[in-house]
Amino acid sequence: MVGTIVHQLTDGVDAQELEKAGLGAYYTDHGVGVYPQAAAGWPWNAATIAVKGDPIADLQEDLAAEQKARATYEKLIDLCKDDQDVIDPLRFLREREVVHFQRFGEALRGVQDKLAEKKFYMNNNNDMKCR
Repeated sequence: MVGTIVHQLTDGVDAQELEKAGLGAYYTDHGVGVYPQAAAGWPWNAATIAVKGDPIADLQEDLAAEQKARATYEKLIDLCKDDQDVIDPLRFLREREVVHFQRFGEALRGVQDKLAEKKFYMNNNNDMKCR
């Protein structure tokens, strides 16, 4: 959705305006297409995905990712000033991150509760009859 917003805001803008806005290098490499990268210009890569294979560690990473996304949307909203056509979808996305954070928190509590349960092992003597 953010990519669509960026595309809509830059569609039809000429190269000189993009250059004046400090987007000349980006325009040279990508035109007005959306290329996933950090605000500082570093391209996205899979190194940002943290998976350990441990349910508690992975859910903690998910929680952190949702908070980082929420914070990013808040900063984008701050940058947009009074453009409601941009702010409204960003607010929706921010709220969605909050809900995702809540659901991951619920999942983490469920996993922690399950791991804390006392284990019971039962033996069915009928299966062990001698013949």
